[in-house]
Amino acid sequence: MTLINTARHSVRIAILTVSDTRTFATDTSGGWLQGAIESTGHELVDRKIVIDDIYQMRSVISQWIADEQVQVIVTTGGTGFTGRDSTPEALAPIFDKHIEGFGELFRQLSYDEIGTSTIQSRCLAGLANNTAIFCLPGSTGACKTGWNHIISEQLDSTFEPCNFVQHVGKTAK
Repeated sequence: MTLINTARHSVRIAILTVSDTRTFATDTSGGWLQGAIESTGHELVDRKIVIDDIYQMRSVISQWIADEQVQVIVTTGGTGFTGRDSTPEALAPIFDKHIEGFGELFRQLSYDEIGTSTIQSRCLAGLANNTAIFCLPGSTGACKTGWNHIISEQLDSTFEPCNFVQHVGKTAK
């Protein structure tokens, strides 16, 4: 007899908005993600905004991946092709493992919404110190696509056949 996991476990999430211009008052993407996180029963433990600077991003992310309270990080912004977009360059080197399928699936899903413009998305994900890190583009629409169609299921401990909940937390194996 196979037992099905029906107990849903919430995770503790931090949000990082990468932008040279946004404030908490104008950060619609970060605000939308905060609402989505809270409405699905997860706990928002921190939310910050940093300019698109490799070292500022690494500083915040490094503090969070060392913090036992943070299990998941969602970033928004800095994944495009402009001269200032540097989220992949900042964060990919600190991943212990890359989640290649995240960017591939995101681009497949967003093709239906924005067509071939999705090719310019450099969104990515990885694990660092048993912390899942999902890096989304800066538009609210892209955050909705990433959260609603990928991240929310992968952070649902009852989602089968597998999810990331078992891999996050400082005691995860």
